[in-house]
Amino acid sequence: MPALVPDCSLWPWCKCAECFRINVWCFVCQICREGSSPLVVESSELVKMDQSMVHLWVKTEPFIVGALQIPPPSKFSMHYLRKMSTYVRMRASEGCYPCLFWPMWRHIACGKLQLAKDLAWLYFEIFDSLVERTPEERLEWAEVVSSCTSEEELEKQRNKLSVDTLQFLLFLYIQQLNKISLRTSLIGEEWPSPRDKSQSANLTGKSTCQNKNWNDYTHQAFVQNHLLDLLELLLDPDQLSASSHSTHGSLVSPEAVRALSFLIEGTVNKTRTVHPLHELALWQPLHVKNGYSKITKAFSFPKLEVWLRACLIGSPFGTSACLKSGKKLAWAQQVEGTTKRAKIACNVHMVPEVHRMVVMSQVYKQTLAKSSDTLVGAHVKIHRCNESFIYLLSPLRSVTIEKCRNSTFVLGPVQTAIHLHSCDNVKVIGICYRLSLSSTTGCTFNILTPTHPLILLGNQAVTFAPYHTHYPMLEDHMARMGLATVPNYWDSPMLVCKENSDASVFRLLPPSEFYTFVIPFEMEGDTTETPGGLPHAYQKALSQREQKIQVWQKTVKEAGLTKDQRKQFQVLVENKFYEWLIHTGHRQQLDSLVPPAAGSKQAAG
Repeated sequence: MPALVPDCSLWPWCKCAECFRINVWCFVCQICREGSSPLVVESSELVKMDQSMVHLWVKTEPFIVGALQIPPPSKFSMHYLRKMSTYVRMRASEGCYPCLFWPMWRHIACGKLQLAKDLAWLYFEIFDSLVERTPEERLEWAEVVSSCTSEEELEKQRNKLSVDTLQFLLFLYIQQLNKISLRTSLIGEEWPSPRDKSQSANLTGKSTCQNKNWNDYTHQAFVQNHLLDLLELLLDPDQLSASSHSTHGSLVSPEAVRALSFLIEGTVNKTRTVHPLHELALWQPLHVKNGYSKITKAFSFPKLEVWLRACLIGSPFGTSACLKSGKKLAWAQQVEGTTKRAKIACNVHMVPEVHRMVVMSQVYKQTLAKSSDTLVGAHVKIHRCNESFIYLLSPLRSVTIEKCRNSTFVLGPVQTAIHLHSCDNVKVIGICYRLSLSSTTGCTFNILTPTHPLILLGNQAVTFAPYHTHYPMLEDHMARMGLATVPNYWDSPMLVCKENSDASVFRLLPPSEFYTFVIPFEMEGDTTETPGGLPHAYQKALSQREQKIQVWQKTVKEAGLTKDQRKQFQVLVENKFYEWLIHTGHRQQLDSLVPPAAGSKQAAG
């Protein structure tokens, strides 16, 4: 035990976690209060911490929601981002640093990186959607945008927006997650990636190839492989060599480490308390390891890099952990005559609220309906579901629907994004901040969204239609997620990729084909109609159809049929209706709405 020289006025002894861990009684050390410690210590033991006690991991949400699922622009390479990093610091007084305002990003993106203005805004807006804001703030911005009557007014409002400059640089860099190359690229990635096949796991624990945006092994490998670039991107220009690289003497500012908290977080002793990276890095017992100096008020670049690499582990809140250790749910019933059983897992019982995740797979010929606290604020992935009807009537953080066929998904309000990939003949009904789709065929989207739907690569026969349903808690859930009814750009998709230059890839549903959708469940709540109403043309088509029904009913009533004729007519109508149910596939949905037997139980949650 080291010799301590106590200040008697500081009695009683400190009982902080660090001093207790190394079995030393000290007197109010730096861990417990600010300022210099009153101790004279013969050993550096008090400021050492076992490497095994600090665990860092790569956050999942920036990749799930923030990485656009297309190859990034060529100008998002490290070469150009380094130039941008220097440029914004040189023009700090012009609205570039530490906050980057929209007019300056527009200037950089369009003038320096050669991006189209709408694409520049898209990246700016996606990053902005990841910033933590209250629902009230989100609704206020929606009101501001909806009140603009011209592009000039809208641009004037956008000019007031800014993002954290250093975090935005990291955000632009991670777009390389989806860079496609048939050989090793300049950033060291390969496609297809053998790592994905060997390390990702499905709900049964077997290996499978997954979407990179949901593969936490890929996230970790990406950050580890490119940590040097990420750190160099955050360095002040005077800390770089003539060739724009770090040196052994380069210093990393606390502001740069704070920015890296956009991608990395961690804990001590594997406790449930999660801290952003900068809070852990600035903790005094770790300074020897990560190279922080009170004199320079900065981190040694080499020591910080080594410390980060040594502490990085797999995310305890990622998809893999959810599948391996999460709670298995039995929301869907076993279908008689089939061997497929729905697989659903969640991590809600074991993670902080901001890390909630629900993964469901292989729902087959079933109707699954849930409104539950388990879903609230969760990232949801729906995978390989066929010929099913899935209702998730809770406020959600994000939804990814992948490799599904011939199914209908009715979703509660989604705070960030709905993304579809590799789906056929799927209908999605939902309210979301953003919708994006890639490699889909014959899919229909009844949506309400304040941003332009993104049509990415490989889509065919896409149909957009207005949101056309409601459930009793819908408006409450919308308010909770900060989603308003205006503006609504459901009918104005954005063709992001060059292959989609032909607008025939999508169509707007003709009003003559439009019908409202009824959610067949009873719930408590005040919403009694579709939020925001329907566009005039679609409401007119419904009214005309209703008038035809009234005329038909009047014709039948005035036909003077006898009692036997009315019975025969009723049987004829019912038979035709039954034939229609079978032909359209709606019979399956109606049959699956029958409540399960009393002895059949579903897992809570």
